[in-house]
Amino acid sequence: MSKPPRLTPPPAARARLLATARGAFAVHEAGEPVRGTALLVPGFTGSKEDFVALLEPLSLAGYRVVAVDGRGQYESPGPREEAAYGLEELARDVLAQAAALGGGPLHLVGHSLGGLVSRAAVLRDPAPFASLTLMSSGPAAIAEEQQARTKLLVAALEALREDMPAVWAAMRAQDAPPQEGAAPDSPELTEFLRERWLRTVPEQLIATGRALISEPDRVAELAAVPLPKLVLSGEVDYAWPVPLLDEMAVRLGAERVVVEGAEHSPNAENPQVTAHALAAFWGSSAG
Repeated sequence: MSKPPRLTPPPAARARLLATARGAFAVHEAGEPVRGTALLVPGFTGSKEDFVALLEPLSLAGYRVVAVDGRGQYESPGPREEAAYGLEELARDVLAQAAALGGGPLHLVGHSLGGLVSRAAVLRDPAPFASLTLMSSGPAAIAEEQQARTKLLVAALEALREDMPAVWAAMRAQDAPPQEGAAPDSPELTEFLRERWLRTVPEQLIATGRALISEPDRVAELAAVPLPKLVLSGEVDYAWPVPLLDEMAVRLGAERVVVEGAEHSPNAENPQVTAHALAAFWGSSAG
């Protein structure tokens, strides 16, 4: 799961509900659309807080930045129905969010699962967007080892969806021990991660977990969409191996950025370099 490097948004950011034709979504927003707007879509088990370290540098670069909780994620409400969380439904939500954000260049960024959702939105209707960034998000289903872990999690959720604390405890018990010399999670971060999990609708996690282990390769479809594209990742990625992301970028005709010192969450692990890469790509996309 993505762990925010800090939990407090910068002073210039504001938390609000974004009203759309498909309901209200909790967002963190910063900046003014001097050069455009960026819509940031989080990944599996994630939330808008995963982008908190990008808000200030991107807003200082002249962008209005809007990080969103998808339906059923953390502070955005959602129904207790698995059908509500298929990728096509979530894609329609992204398109509704885009419409609610208004005119001007709109750059779409999807992290991990959010990349699959963003891809589905662009394939449904690319017109609202000036560019698409797939951040640590690959061409199809996640790697086999991660598929096995996700299948176990989905099975646990199906059996214990009314006891989310028990699933959380079991999931954390399976976590790899921290690397030697790595600082442990702070008590504040530990509590936030648990609270975020408990407030996420279990059916959202079940449906999106299934999507991660079954998504087909849609790269050829996306390559045919005449939209500037960026594939951005860390140096290591457990969900989609970096060579696979390199190959996907070639197939897409996309720009490619590898963020040093980052793994699956460059938005949290090296946000300054990630923000610089995003702003540079968006600037070049503007022609």
